[in-house]
Amino acid sequence: MTEYLIAFNDEWVPPHTAEEVRAKSVAGWAVIEEMRAAGVLIFSNGGLDRSTAVCGVVPVDGKPVFTDGPYVETKEHLGGFAVVEVPDDEAARYWAGRLATALDWPQELHRFRGDGAR
Repeated sequence: MTEYLIAFNDEWVPPHTAEEVRAKSVAGWAVIEEMRAAGVLIFSNGGLDRSTAVCGVVPVDGKPVFTDGPYVETKEHLGGFAVVEVPDDEAARYWAGRLATALDWPQELHRFRGDGAR
C-alpha cells in the first residue's frame, strides 16, 4: 500500500457565500466519510489558510528559533488535505477525483516516497 496526499491551495477556491461554504463542507465530509468507511483515510483537515499560521521556525546554531513572522512570501497557501493509503495510483486518482467533484475545485495528488513508515 502507498500513501498519497490529496491537497488544494486556498487560492484555488473561488469566492463563496457562507451558505455555499456550508454546502461544500457537507459534500467534502461525505467523501471523507466514504474514505473512512473504505479504510483508506489516514488523516484529513480542510481548515487551513493564511490566517492559521502559528509561527515560523528556523535552525540557528543547531537550535530552533521561533518567530511570529515574517513568513515565507508566497501567493498560495495550503487550504486543506487528505492523506490516503491505497494500493495504486488509480485508486488514489479515484479519491482525488471524488473530492474535486464534491467540492467543485481543483485538487492536487502526490505520491509519498518511501515505505510510508509512521
